[in-house]
Amino acid sequence: MIKIAFVCVGNAGRSQMATAFAEQLQSQRQLADRVSIVTGGIDPHDHVHEDVITVLDEVGIDITDRKPRKITEDDVADAEYVVTMGCSIDEFAPDDWDGTTETWELDHPGSDNLDAIRSQRDEIQQRVEDFFDRIELSDTQP
Repeated sequence: MIKIAFVCVGNAGRSQMATAFAEQLQSQRQLADRVSIVTGGIDPHDHVHEDVITVLDEVGIDITDRKPRKITEDDVADAEYVVTMGCSIDEFAPDDWDGTTETWELDHPGSDNLDAIRSQRDEIQQRVEDFFDRIELSDTQP
């Protein structure tokens, strides 16, 4: 089982979008038995940003039940991949962690700017698809 963690500071925007798209691909590509996904933030917010919920709903993804959560060392201890957005893996990974990390340089789009959040949503969706294409080819073939 390949474990992937998507992490940002507040776990209220970027990492929530990445996780939602990853879960969608996990289902579409029938990878539930080969890929597990976790998300969290180093300083989680109280709730997912309403604009993020809105722009994901526009593409048919419902995350109204999601709550930001703190990422823990246990979450990533057995993860093969950690994708960070706005934070450093050094802030939460166990000292002996030997997985692969990717940093996605994604600026926080701010609030009340739906066009910027839509643009970031589309970029995150493409990045997640590209990421899955790479890891599926290299790690999850039977």
